[in-house]
Amino acid sequence: MSGGDMAKPLLGHRSMEGDPHITPASGRTIGVLGSGDFARSLAVRLVCSGFKVVVGSRNPKRKASLFPSAAEVTFQADAVKKTDVVFVAVFREHYSTLCDLADVLAGKILVDVSNNTEINHHKESNAEYLASLFPASTVVKGFNVVSAWTLQSGARDGNKQVLICSNNQEAKRTVAEIAQVMGFTPVDMGCMSSAREIENIPLRLLPAWKIPIFLALGLFLCFFTYNLVRQVIHPYIREQKNKFYKIPIEVVNTTLPCVAYVMLSLVYLPGVLASCSQLYYGTKYRRFPDWLDQWLQHRKQIGLLSFFCAALHAMYSFCLPMRRSHRYQLIETAVKQAVEKKMNIWVEEEVWRMEIYLSVGIIALGLLSLLAITSLPSIANSLNWREFSFIQSTIGFVALVISTLHTLTYGWSRAFDENQYKFYLPPTYTLTLLVPCTVILAKVVFNLPCIQQRLLRIRRGWEKGRYVKFVLPSATGEYSSGETSSNV
Repeated sequence: MSGGDMAKPLLGHRSMEGDPHITPASGRTIGVLGSGDFARSLAVRLVCSGFKVVVGSRNPKRKASLFPSAAEVTFQADAVKKTDVVFVAVFREHYSTLCDLADVLAGKILVDVSNNTEINHHKESNAEYLASLFPASTVVKGFNVVSAWTLQSGARDGNKQVLICSNNQEAKRTVAEIAQVMGFTPVDMGCMSSAREIENIPLRLLPAWKIPIFLALGLFLCFFTYNLVRQVIHPYIREQKNKFYKIPIEVVNTTLPCVAYVMLSLVYLPGVLASCSQLYYGTKYRRFPDWLDQWLQHRKQIGLLSFFCAALHAMYSFCLPMRRSHRYQLIETAVKQAVEKKMNIWVEEEVWRMEIYLSVGIIALGLLSLLAITSLPSIANSLNWREFSFIQSTIGFVALVISTLHTLTYGWSRAFDENQYKFYLPPTYTLTLLVPCTVILAKVVFNLPCIQQRLLRIRRGWEKGRYVKFVLPSATGEYSSGETSSNV
């Protein structure tokens, strides 16, 4: 299994794949206690990996048909006696039912694969609780972050990482050996105290996406309300025209590019703020504020949501001519032209504006697609740091500039048309230009040679106000030491 195929660890601990202490284990007999969905999937994966599997059940005759024919299904005590490694695939509340097996489990390696229903539901982790019930056994926490579906489908179709922790190094190596033979990547998470964190991982629902999603929803609601007032409420109040039919398609389609454009600028705004902080304090060693640090860590998710909104905008735009209201408007326009006997309605400026507008928009969407694809771990792992930085930073900034051109081409000269100000509210696109134009202007300023060189020196370790020792020859020919500020 090549290193490029492996996903990054969920937590910053070392992978055990390639450990010289791990040796092939196919042919070993493995015990499984339990007959639920996970136990059945685990037995299937173990059998397919070349292990001999013995399943312990309280009703072996009734449960035997649920497991592969190559797996032996017997009573729990008999299954435990035939192996030194036992997967405990039962819920925490059923651990007490295994207490009668304490004598035969003594000296065995117990692999706890359980999870809780709530984060930090108990004071101690399930693995620690299991270890307290069976002090003569060695408990290893593992396989709880792998789903039953992944076990059945194989490691190629799911998460490859198996997080393992235990107070016994030999037991961890044994379980890591089994995981590697099954096609997974064992990751050493340390001692048993890590079990609580490992058990919380499957219960978290997109923890890195909460802030970006709420940000996107907040922007969507603000822009949607603003467009609703301008496009629907204003004509209804001022002209008594019913245009509520615009809400499902047209108002939404006007809102989506605003969200995508602002979200894209928010990907690069924290970098601008970080650079300003480094220039102001003259050092890279001063910690950023927590809000800025969190912002920097969520840039990937913000960028992907920007691409999602832009893709939806493109799909909505394709659907605009399909609407019945659009067809009625075309017919109405054609009738008016016939009544007024207008033979030529070609407007050169509008034709060029629309051609440029669509062309630039397609290029911007293509660049956003490139940014989204290269953010995938499988693609990012195939790029070196310079390539990845060039795509995400340089090409990403180009995408922001082209998106700005797309917006300006859409607006053209409308910003100076007083009829565009409904309830004295400016057109929506003028509001969206504020943050992106600020980012673009700041980027241009930071690329000025004097500022760029200062930033480069700071990022290489130079600090404002730091004193550097030097040695000067005295009048007698002897050398004396002194100090000077590094910013002189």
